[in-house]
Amino acid sequence: MKSLEGSLTALVTPFSGGAIDEKCFVRLIERQIAAGTAAICPAGTTGESATLTHAEHRRIIDIAVAAAAGRVPVVAGAGSNSTAEAIELVRYAENAGANAVLCVTGYYNKPTQGGLIAHFTALHEETRLPIILYNVPGRTVANLSVETIGVLSKLPRIVGLKDATGDLARVALQRLASGPDFLQLSGEDMTAVGFNAMGGRGCIGVTANVTPDLCAKMQRASLAGDLETARALQDRLAPLHDVIFAETSPGPVKYALSLMGLCSDEVRLPLVGPTEPTKARIRSVLKKLELIS
Repeated sequence: MKSLEGSLTALVTPFSGGAIDEKCFVRLIERQIAAGTAAICPAGTTGESATLTHAEHRRIIDIAVAAAAGRVPVVAGAGSNSTAEAIELVRYAENAGANAVLCVTGYYNKPTQGGLIAHFTALHEETRLPIILYNVPGRTVANLSVETIGVLSKLPRIVGLKDATGDLARVALQRLASGPDFLQLSGEDMTAVGFNAMGGRGCIGVTANVTPDLCAKMQRASLAGDLETARALQDRLAPLHDVIFAETSPGPVKYALSLMGLCSDEVRLPLVGPTEPTKARIRSVLKKLELIS
């Protein structure tokens, strides 16, 4: 799906006094669209979906769809380790007007590959929306095998994969298993250019919350085959990629955004903000990028 190629931003969920800061969230979306972001991804890992109530999760999707107003696709986070709950979220996202859904593997309960196939097949049968699988074994423990991805790719509405394994060899193997039209998106900012070189078509990234313009330019250059430009932009962004994952995301990226005056650095327990040494590193990187004075 060409509309879902390039720089897709895994949006943070801004909080104020423990509640969603809805006006701030809309401003963040407007900033993304103005910067050339290809699509927005609300209510995912970076959006702290694990600590949103069901009502808040639905509200985030509603706000994103309304704010985007058809200008960019909305890929709504709609995953759960409960298949029944994931079905509810997928149905809600479709009714709310999302353009696609991003569905994570079942976390904590450690499903087998057969269980993962059954889970995603059940989601597929309950929606008309395109589904992007989300493989992030570092958080979920459940790892979609290349073979399982190949099986699921045969379902017509399972159109792609967000691969946050960091294993670039998988890109080639997944391409062979799923075919060249199956959309592979990186879930790791630092290796995004290499991911595209192996056959990927973009990145659902965290860094783009901070530098949406540079991430969009990097992706456009990479997908156009302009490796020199893409690599130069990646080199410029590499220190930022590195520091915003120095501690558990989205604490560092929210702190960076707070320094830029874009949202508060508030995260929900059990997450906490970054330590002082990491904060100092973030300030230094933002200054070098001339994002703060």
